[in-house]
Amino acid sequence: MAAARAGKAARWGMFRTLASAIRTAARPGSPSMQDRLAAVPRLIRATFTGEYHGATKGRLFLIAAAVAYVVSPVDFVPEALLGVFGLADDAFVVSWIAAAVINETESFLAWERATPSGRSGGARSAWGAATDEPVYSKVVR
Repeated sequence: MAAARAGKAARWGMFRTLASAIRTAARPGSPSMQDRLAAVPRLIRATFTGEYHGATKGRLFLIAAAVAYVVSPVDFVPEALLGVFGLADDAFVVSWIAAAVINETESFLAWERATPSGRSGGARSAWGAATDEPVYSKVVR
């Protein structure tokens, strides 16, 4: 009985985490999903080069492993054996992936905005995406 309550609490906790991540992504002025997905390669590169310390390599590997699980043929075993109930594990994994990507990119994009644009060479858009446009400014003495 206690194990069933703990499992139910964990599921509700996961739903609360996902709902919080979706609220974060949907608030006015927040980066779009396109901006967030475009930031993922920069996030990975900055994490693995040691430039960004907001994410760990282990967390990025977990996200990649979760994506690999959902799209792999191994994932078809629970669906084949349990039918509709086998889809529940996919729902949990996909919701965790969505929450993790939203939260990680939120932190990364905030870090990019706060970091001087010269760190990677080139100008950056409002959400940190590299641009080829020159940046004009005036020197104040």
